[in-house]
Amino acid sequence: MQFSESWLRSMVDPKMTSDELSHLLTMSGLEVEEVEPVAPPFTNIVVGLVVETAKHPNADRLNVCQVDVGTGALLNIVCGAPNVRPGLKVPCAMVGAVLPPGADGKPFEIKLGQLRGVESQGMLCSARELKLSEDHGGLLELPEDAPVGQNFRDYYQLNDLKFTIKLTPNKADCLSVLGVAREVSALTGTPLKQPTFKKVSATIDEKLPVKISAPDLCGRFSGRVIRGLNAKAATPQWMKQRLERSGQRPISALVDISNYVMLELGRPTHVFDLDKIHGSLDVRWGKPGESLKLLNGNTVAVDDWIGVISDERQIESLAGIMGGDATAVSLETQNIYLEAAFWWPQAIQGRARRFNFSTDAGHRFERGVDFATTVEHIERITALLLEICGTPETKVGPIDDQSVNLPKRDPVSVRTARAIKVIGVPLSDSQIADIFTRLGLAFTQENGVFSVTPPSYRFDIEIEEDLIEEIARVYGFENIPALPPVAPNAMYIAPEQQRSLFTIRRQLADLDYQEVINFSFVEEAWEADFAGNLQPIKLLNPIASQMSVMRSSLVGSLVANVKYNLNRKLNRVRIFETGAVYSRNPDVQNGPLAVACFEQPKRVAVLAYGPQAEEQWGQASRNVDFFDVKADLEALFAPAALRFAKLEHPALHPGRSAQVLLGDQVVGFIGELHPRLQQKYDLPLAPVLFEVDALALQQRQVPAYVEISKFPAVVRDLAVVVKQVVNAQDLMDVFAAEQQQNPACRILQAIVLFDEYHGKGLENDEKSLAFRFTLQDTENTLQDDTVDAAMSALIAAVSKVPTAKLRA
Repeated sequence: MQFSESWLRSMVDPKMTSDELSHLLTMSGLEVEEVEPVAPPFTNIVVGLVVETAKHPNADRLNVCQVDVGTGALLNIVCGAPNVRPGLKVPCAMVGAVLPPGADGKPFEIKLGQLRGVESQGMLCSARELKLSEDHGGLLELPEDAPVGQNFRDYYQLNDLKFTIKLTPNKADCLSVLGVAREVSALTGTPLKQPTFKKVSATIDEKLPVKISAPDLCGRFSGRVIRGLNAKAATPQWMKQRLERSGQRPISALVDISNYVMLELGRPTHVFDLDKIHGSLDVRWGKPGESLKLLNGNTVAVDDWIGVISDERQIESLAGIMGGDATAVSLETQNIYLEAAFWWPQAIQGRARRFNFSTDAGHRFERGVDFATTVEHIERITALLLEICGTPETKVGPIDDQSVNLPKRDPVSVRTARAIKVIGVPLSDSQIADIFTRLGLAFTQENGVFSVTPPSYRFDIEIEEDLIEEIARVYGFENIPALPPVAPNAMYIAPEQQRSLFTIRRQLADLDYQEVINFSFVEEAWEADFAGNLQPIKLLNPIASQMSVMRSSLVGSLVANVKYNLNRKLNRVRIFETGAVYSRNPDVQNGPLAVACFEQPKRVAVLAYGPQAEEQWGQASRNVDFFDVKADLEALFAPAALRFAKLEHPALHPGRSAQVLLGDQVVGFIGELHPRLQQKYDLPLAPVLFEVDALALQQRQVPAYVEISKFPAVVRDLAVVVKQVVNAQDLMDVFAAEQQQNPACRILQAIVLFDEYHGKGLENDEKSLAFRFTLQDTENTLQDDTVDAAMSALIAAVSKVPTAKLRA
C-alpha cells in the first residue's frame, strides 16, 4: 500500500513529524517499509509564463522566448521544446537554479550563457528534467491558474513524502488511505475527516436489469446508469498527483476516478461502457468452455470455479478481479454503467493466481471489502464523474442495490482478565472501553467481559485473541514492559529408554554418512518408481510442476542427491535423511499434530554409493555392498537385535533386499536399488540403501548390569545343509527359540553364521550354513556332558526346518 503523506494528512493530521508518524504506524502493526520524497531536490525553480516566442536567428529548431517569472522583468530564454508557445505556463529554472543530478550523478546548475549567439537567462523544464516522470515529449504544462512567480515545489506540492506500508493479510481494512487514517486517528486521538460529498439525485428512471445467480459469489451488487458524460475531459492535476504518488499511472478520467476511489476508500469498482452491454447482466459462476479477453489483453478460459459477470451474449468481466475488453470504456464513451459489489473473499481467493497475474481489485476482495458502503461509494464516484466529466446533457439514473447474502457480524467476546494475562499489563475496563471506542468498535460490557460487534469493514475480528491484539496495538507495544516470565518452570528429564533424533543423526555421522535435507514434495514419477504409490497425495498449489506430490518414501530424494553429486564428478556418496513421509490412512483422527485421514510418520533413510572406503594404501578398493550397509543398520539399532526376511519392493533388487524386523514388527527395508531404476536414472553402480521407522529406532532398552563370567567359554561349530530357498534367518530363529524354551540351552551366549558353502559334495539346489555357538556359565566351569546336552538340543532343533540336515 503506497500513498502520499499529504493525502493522509488531509484526513487526519496529528501533531507529529513524518518520522514520528512512520514510527507510530510501524509499531501499530502497519510496517512502514519505505519513506521517500515524491521528487528529488532542486532549487530556484518557479512558475513562469511564456509571453512571446520568436524563431532563433541561427537555429531552425530553437525558439527565443520572453518569460515572465514575476520579477517585473521578462527573461530571455532559448528553448527547443516542440510545445513552447505564448501563454503557456511552465516550470522555469532561473540563473543559479540547481536541477536534479543527471546520468553522471552530478547536480546540474543553470548559468547565464549563450546558445548559438543568443543569451539565455534560464531554462524551461520538462517533467523528465525535474525527475518527476519519464515523459520527455516537451515542457511540463501547468494549469492556467498557476500563479506566476510562485516557487514550483510549493505549487506542485513536491515537499511531500511517499509512504509504502507492508500490510499483513489480516489488515485488509488498511488497503486505503481512509483505512490508514482511521488507524492514525485511533492511535493519536486526532479527529478523522472523512471525504465529504453530496448525494446525486436521479434525473432519469433507467436501470440496467441485473440478476445475481450465485449468492455464494456475490452478496451485494449495486449499480447505476449514467448517460452523457465527456470521457475526453482531463483528469484534474490534484487527482493525477495522488494517483502517481500511490503507484498508479493516470489513464483517462473515467478510469482514473475509479482507481482514485479505490485508493481513497478501499472500494474497487468497475465502469462498463453501457452501449457495449447486450441486454441484462447476470452474476454467476463460469461454465466450462467459456473464455474472456481481459483488459490486459490476455484471453483466459473459465470454468465453474471462476465467478463472472455476463450479459445475454458473452462474459463481460471476471468477478472481483478484472474487467473484459469488450465493454471497456474509451475516450469515445458517453454512457456508462457504474458497478460496486461485495464479493465473498473465499470466492475470489486463488483465482487471479490461477491465471498468473494479480490485480489491485483481486488483492482487496480476496481479503474482504466493506459490504455496507457500496451505495455510498457509488455516490462518491458519481459526484466525481459529474464534477470532472459532466456535461449539460448528463443524466443520472437511480442506484439499483441488491443484497442477497451478506456476512453475519456475530459479537466476539473478550475478557479483561484474559487480556491482562496475555498482554502482561494491568489494564482496566475503562482503558479497554476507550480503545474500542477509538477503533470504532461497537461493544457492550458486563462483569469484565466485552462483547464486540465487528464493523462491516473488519474481516479480521473473529475470536477473542483478535480483540486482544487490537488492545495491544492501540495501547502500544512499546508501552508493554519487558519483564521476565514469572510462570513456574519445570525441567522434564527425557525418558532413558528413548533416544532423540539428534542422537541418531550424530551416530550416522559417526558412521561416515552426511546429512541431507530435501523437500517433502517430490515428482509424481518418483512415487511410482520408488514407493509403488500410484495415488500419491497431490498438492493443490505446488511451487513447481516437478514438485507436485507429497513423498511417501525418502528414497527418491536420496537417489536424486546421488545423481546430483555424480554430475559433479563425486564418485563416493554416503548420505542420510531424517524426515516425515505422508500417506493416506482413514483411521487417523484430527489432533494437535495430526490431520484426519493422513499419516505423517518420521523415517530415517540411508544411502551408500561407490567405494566402501576412501581411496587409501592400506586396503584394496571395493564398492560398497549389501552387507556393509546392513552392518551399519545393525550398529544403529544395537543393542537390539534385528531380524531380516525376504521382501519384494518396487525400488529394490529382487534378490538383494530384505524386510527389517524388530521382534515381530516390520520397521523398514534394506537393499540394493533395482537394476531397472539404476538404468532409468543413469547410475553406473547400484546404490545400497535402507529406510526405517524413526520411532522404532528411537526406542532402546535401558542397560542392565550383567555379571561377567569368571569361567572359560566353550565354542562349538555346526554345519547344516539346507535347500537354496531356505533362509539362514529360519535356522537362527529355531536356535533362538530353543535357547528360550530348553533349560539345557540357557548356557548359550551367542550364535554367529560364519560360512556359507556351495560346491563339491552338495547338490546344485543345496547350500551349507556353518554356525558358531559360544557356551558359557557364570557359576561353574562347563563340563562335557552339559555342553553335549545343549548341542544335542540344538542339533535336534535343526529337524524343525524342512529339508535341513547335518553336514557329514
